[in-house]
Amino acid sequence: MSSRADPKVVVLLGGPSAEREVSLSSGRECAAALRGEGFEVVELDAGPDLAVRLADEGPCVVFNGLHGRWGEDGCVQGLLEWLRVPYTHSGVLSSATAMDKERTKAVYRAAGLPIVPSRLARAEDVRKSHVMDPPYVVKPFNEGSSVGVYLVHDAANGPPQVSDDMPEVVMVERFAPGRELTTTVMGDRALGVTDILSDGWYDYDAKYKDGGSRHVIPADIPDEVAEACRDYALRAHMALGCRGISRTDFRWDESRGLDGLVLLETNTQPGMTPTSLAPEQAAYAGMSFGAFCRWIVEDASCDR
Repeated sequence: MSSRADPKVVVLLGGPSAEREVSLSSGRECAAALRGEGFEVVELDAGPDLAVRLADEGPCVVFNGLHGRWGEDGCVQGLLEWLRVPYTHSGVLSSATAMDKERTKAVYRAAGLPIVPSRLARAEDVRKSHVMDPPYVVKPFNEGSSVGVYLVHDAANGPPQVSDDMPEVVMVERFAPGRELTTTVMGDRALGVTDILSDGWYDYDAKYKDGGSRHVIPADIPDEVAEACRDYALRAHMALGCRGISRTDFRWDESRGLDGLVLLETNTQPGMTPTSLAPEQAAYAGMSFGAFCRWIVEDASCDR
């Protein structure tokens, strides 16, 4: 795609998922940055009439700024494949696989990447008794941004009374102690390692509210751990078949050295808000936010 004739870009944002507000923020930031890069940009809040509205707009490229279910689980990707419109980020299969945390772990395991034990369980069984010895985490297996996450401590009096809004089947995962690290992959290279510092659990508010967390880049960690993060993130990106950018999250128990590093999940459409990690890592690598968004658009394609 040549910068001599910048294409019309439709930025998808909003949508119906639990992460709608994050998507609105991400999409608006990216749309503004792309306008600053000289693109003709249309912002489109994704709804049931999405196919019709895309046909009316006739974009050269769709920038997928959606988060959560329908937007990053292969659904919108499938629609865009049907319409034959090049789009940013990962394709149908890799998006669907990465959004399913248990299937992601199966891919990690096959690629020889370190993970913690987990299982799927019925939410009603989780409410009745401990399905795993504490400490453990209960979360939807197909949501992001720490939506609906329960941490069950060693001293818990009983099983977690998870909300009725939780899906019928949830993931129960051994709690991994230690520091929260993350690495963004851009194409075929890992950009850096960020240490995420927050008071308590790194939940939705810590991720997206001003002052909710502090990001230290480069992370103050041993070189061998930083190198492992970059290596593991790139291997996860490739094993899942990701395209464009992705971000892989880790836990590191520093008391165990390199053996204490485990992968948690890979996000195929990382947040692009002012407090988001991927743009910070791009800036650390010497790339402005506008140039980062331009690269993502120029990398867009269909799974041909």
